[in-house]
Amino acid sequence: MPTIGSIKLPDFPLLLAPMEDVSDPPFRYVCKQYGADLMYTEFISSEGLIRDAIKSRKKLDIFDYERPIGIQLFGGDEEAMALSAKIVDVTNPDIVDINFGCPVKKVVCKGAGAGVLKDVDLMIRLTKAVIRSTSKPVTVKTRLGWDDSMINIMEVAERLQDAGIAALTIHGRTRAQMYKGSANWEYIAAVKNNPRIKIPIFGNGDVDSPERALAYKNKYGVDGIMIGRAAIGYPWIFNEIKHFFETGTHLPKPTMANRVEVCKTHLLKSVEWKGEVLGVLEMRNHYANYFKGIPNFKDTRVKLVTHSKLNDLLEVLEQCLEQNFETVPS
Repeated sequence: MPTIGSIKLPDFPLLLAPMEDVSDPPFRYVCKQYGADLMYTEFISSEGLIRDAIKSRKKLDIFDYERPIGIQLFGGDEEAMALSAKIVDVTNPDIVDINFGCPVKKVVCKGAGAGVLKDVDLMIRLTKAVIRSTSKPVTVKTRLGWDDSMINIMEVAERLQDAGIAALTIHGRTRAQMYKGSANWEYIAAVKNNPRIKIPIFGNGDVDSPERALAYKNKYGVDGIMIGRAAIGYPWIFNEIKHFFETGTHLPKPTMANRVEVCKTHLLKSVEWKGEVLGVLEMRNHYANYFKGIPNFKDTRVKLVTHSKLNDLLEVLEQCLEQNFETVPS
């Protein structure tokens, strides 16, 4: 049973990845309802937090039903990371996480995210600055290295552990890969099997089905799995994996009624948290995933991404139940 500080997790926890413009409280709510064991906020800019940027501050919103939950920070300046960790500490998350894995150019260019993989000494200084500034356990999410010629995850893992982190999540790609190609879990397993490593090691990358989750669990021996893109519009994946682990059988796939119910919950939570205008607008990124693979759904999807009033959207979702989509041949 992995522990992070005093937090006891299930025997093989399933973590929800922090995803920019995705892992907000409405999305986390539905993932928690369907089996996510540990979740993280979207990453928050340390500089933005210090500047009192409204968007950064808003990302600090966490709710008791989400616990245990971690707030994720990124940045390339020690002083800024230390100060932002103090700000985060006041909001009382269960964990403070540091992002050393984001491959996006605007983050890397600031010497943050995966950019820090080129300077492990800086990574350690940033990590120590955060650890000194919070009473919460500190975890890290990172990648294998900068590119194939600079895969330094073993050094990174050992030094981060020595610096005092409580757990490490490794995405099995380099920064150069972005999200392309296949994640290489052999390196993740090598870290987990390193006798020097005592902290929990969580694997991330390409887990998109119960079969793959079980195969990776058995083959690579990690302490848990973090799931990102496969949960977008499909929060059922967490319970599906757990059920498969326990029984070797599959839960029934979500019906149209299930999809409508969860999508509606997500929409209502989005409007409740962000207000109608922004809540409706930002939900547009999710509809295609909620109704992926449904035949002849295009006209309905167009309505969902063009209506701007909550009541109109709720009506469209209700109509989905009347149109018997699942019996229409593809």
